[in-house]
Amino acid sequence: MKLTKLLTSAALVMGLATSAYAEDKTKVGFVFVGPVGDGGWTYEHNKGRLAVEEEFGEKVETVFVESVAEGPDSERVMTQMALDGADLIFTTSFGYMDPTISVAAKFPNVKFEHATGYKRADNVSTYSARFYEGRAIQGHIAGKMTKSNIIGYIGSYPIPEVIRGINSAFIHARKVNPDVQFKIVWAYTWFDPAKEADAAKVLIEQGADVVLQHTDSTAPQAAAQEAGNVVTFGQASDMAQYGPFPRVSSIIDDWAPYYIARTKAVMDGTWTSTDTWDGIGAGMVGIGEISDAVPTDVKEEALALKASLADGSYHAFTGPLNKQDGTPFLAEGETADDGTLAGMNFYVEGIEGDIPQ
Repeated sequence: MKLTKLLTSAALVMGLATSAYAEDKTKVGFVFVGPVGDGGWTYEHNKGRLAVEEEFGEKVETVFVESVAEGPDSERVMTQMALDGADLIFTTSFGYMDPTISVAAKFPNVKFEHATGYKRADNVSTYSARFYEGRAIQGHIAGKMTKSNIIGYIGSYPIPEVIRGINSAFIHARKVNPDVQFKIVWAYTWFDPAKEADAAKVLIEQGADVVLQHTDSTAPQAAAQEAGNVVTFGQASDMAQYGPFPRVSSIIDDWAPYYIARTKAVMDGTWTSTDTWDGIGAGMVGIGEISDAVPTDVKEEALALKASLADGSYHAFTGPLNKQDGTPFLAEGETADDGTLAGMNFYVEGIEGDIPQ
């Protein structure tokens, strides 16, 4: 009988210790719109997840679900993560915004972080990067390198983030080459290699010798490589396997410091609902190595532009600028405020075509 009691007590102690250990672990979930191997957007978010594991070791447990469609299915995935004990959930695509708010209302003790959106709650933060700063640098290089004066742009969805990027790239391409034209193809996907490749091929057939993308796969890079003398830029990740040509530089999203900081805030009880929008200066937007396929003087100009964006001495949206219809947007020397940029739903003057509704 004493032995039985002793074993029971030992088991109870072990159970309590195991329970306490489990409670000490912070569980962090990630909802991804594409596969972790997409080579772009989701690949970089997953690198951030792995950085959290490396930083905190056994103090954290991370879980993820990849290729989650925006809409009702994402709400199901978020709900299951919360039910499974997640303390913090990162939802990493614009179309997850309303599902995130909906699920967060049902789980007030779970912290949520939504990427690229604008709706917040007591337990929902938002975060994004000023990708348009990187687009300015790409536009400068593109404007200098095009020989046909036709630059192609593959858009994902006509949301403010993408429209900002198109405008920024165009503004800076036109600054160095007033003859530049933009041709825009909307793929209506974040990740679909077949659609992205088709979009790139259409643009190249229309005379584009530079192709920019706001989609997540490397398919446009492959299409440009096959076509020959077409310049491309990596999107979200370096895509360096296509360098030094056609990929001559890239925008790199570095989420790791943010993910580590926000996880630590949950762990130490200091997490609050915030809105974060950082750019090149804070390191959230990186510029991949500019290859030797870019002329030396153009590379130097691009790096100088990067430095001025990083230290705040220059803003990518600085007047004089008009809207597409010719009405004033920014006066001489005036810069766009964050509210206007966050809700941008118009092209700047010189871009042809309509924004899809």
